[in-house]
Amino acid sequence: MPVDVLLAHSNRIAADPKQVRKMQPYPPLQTLIAAACLREAGYSVAVFDAAFCSGVEEFEEELEQARPRAVAIVEDNFNFLTKMCLTAQRDLACAMLGAAARRSTPAVVNGSDASDRPELYLEAGAQAVALGEVELTLPPAVGALARRTPLSDIAGLAYRNGSLRKTAPRRRIEDLDRLPAAAWDLIDLAPYRDRWREAHGRFSVSLISSRGCPYHCNWCAKPLFGQQYAVRSAEALAAEMAHVKQRHGAEHIWFADDIFALSNRWTMDFADAVEKLDARLPFKMQSRCDLMTRETVGALARAGCEEVWMGAESGSQKILDAMDKQTRVEQILEARANLRNHGIRAGFFLQFGYPGEEWEDIQQTLELLREAEPDDVGVSVSYPLPGTRFHDLVADQLGPKRNWTHSDDLAMMFPGVYSSDFYRRLRDLVHLEVDLINGRAEPAADQHLRAGWEELAAAEPSCRNPHPVRPWTSC
Repeated sequence: MPVDVLLAHSNRIAADPKQVRKMQPYPPLQTLIAAACLREAGYSVAVFDAAFCSGVEEFEEELEQARPRAVAIVEDNFNFLTKMCLTAQRDLACAMLGAAARRSTPAVVNGSDASDRPELYLEAGAQAVALGEVELTLPPAVGALARRTPLSDIAGLAYRNGSLRKTAPRRRIEDLDRLPAAAWDLIDLAPYRDRWREAHGRFSVSLISSRGCPYHCNWCAKPLFGQQYAVRSAEALAAEMAHVKQRHGAEHIWFADDIFALSNRWTMDFADAVEKLDARLPFKMQSRCDLMTRETVGALARAGCEEVWMGAESGSQKILDAMDKQTRVEQILEARANLRNHGIRAGFFLQFGYPGEEWEDIQQTLELLREAEPDDVGVSVSYPLPGTRFHDLVADQLGPKRNWTHSDDLAMMFPGVYSSDFYRRLRDLVHLEVDLINGRAEPAADQHLRAGWEELAAAEPSCRNPHPVRPWTSC
């Protein structure tokens, strides 16, 4: 039976080797919230879940069966992979738009990459790009597309009428509790559950408590939710935890917020609500080191937190200041101690290659790791995305490659102090160092690690770029 709207996303696990290795597939939360908004507006909806598909051919088959009046490609905007604007995802999204266009089915698309580069998606076959938050824009947009009526009066859109046009910006959603619950029933959760349990012994889903981030790290792109911060009530979030626990068999939660537990008072209320509703599940989250105070960490532990990922970025205060991070190295150590005291694992996001980072700064980051002994690390290199001050600094020196292909690409896209191969070797040694710290590597690997650091130090002069991008202080 035909449906009004076929929703889709482009996060295909098989297209990203790192995600295949990790095998931590999350159902597309944003796509399912958008589907719920469409149903609330009276539309019949189906979802094409690309997570485990083999390619665009399966989407074409779904188009044939669903015969929708409109297509909406809504990326899971809470998934960090979508935020990275990877070309593997872009290619699939554009292929799906092309498939819809060949059937003369109008399409709208929403996501970080589409908001940054609407022209690219319009050229691929979309009639409109929903800019920013999607929930309030999508129902009137698909209605206009299905009826072939003008888009010009619908706020929050980019479209083409001879040239690129943008309608008035749509106001941010301030009361997140008014949004409907994700339409979990529209996808098959069994493949997610099976893969999670086979790889990790428990089934995890993602939820969000907030949108936006009020901080000003100058490399952080915020094309969808911006600088403002909106948070759900603690009670509503605890109720959703209870729902996915009791109805869908969730055994673990990944809170995909940019900043979870911004407010100490909210965190205390959240812990109370979790206990009241018997909603407790082990969860991991990401936050900032300066927010991980003893009181907040105690409330997180009470609510079920077992792992916190923090944007440590660097052990060099010079680099943290250049990033406008507004944190101090000692706060990273304090946060680590507070988490350890409550039995909560600590993960550090590290970023190498920021303009001005020298060998001495890298050594300071290694010293931080050896003192803090985090349970895990995620290693990246500075990645310029449009709309950031950092991108402005390096924009005129970017080459043809402007995005990573997949999440383990780790390519330098501007002239850094060192080569991409240097940073990839640095990443491998950092991971081995942390594995040894945590007993995940054979003791014999210690000799290999020492040799690796010696080799990298010896190669460091020859890996330097003679004309790197200058740091901000030199501009």
